[in-house]
Amino acid sequence: MTFFQFFHHTNLNKVLQQAKETKNAVIVDVRTEAEYQSGHIPDSINIPLQKLNQISITKDKPLFIYCQSGGRSMQACAFLKKKGYQAVNMGGIIQYRGELIT
Repeated sequence: MTFFQFFHHTNLNKVLQQAKETKNAVIVDVRTEAEYQSGHIPDSINIPLQKLNQISITKDKPLFIYCQSGGRSMQACAFLKKKGYQAVNMGGIIQYRGELIT
């Protein structure tokens, strides 16, 4: 088994649609502030991975997490699930096919 077989490849655009249809969902970009400012998915908020322990979102809101390629979002989901959050790994923004906000 190769390293990349550990990653579950998701279709970010499909999961994004799911997030938009989920009541009270929050889309979270866990990239750095600079990466977020360079272009992010509309209606997403930025909580960099290294600041995730400071999250102030209530646990009753489903979280949809993305990053650049999927690695950081996978780490973020694992961390958030241990803290009792509902977290879905959307994968990486490199798969996104839509308008970016800068």
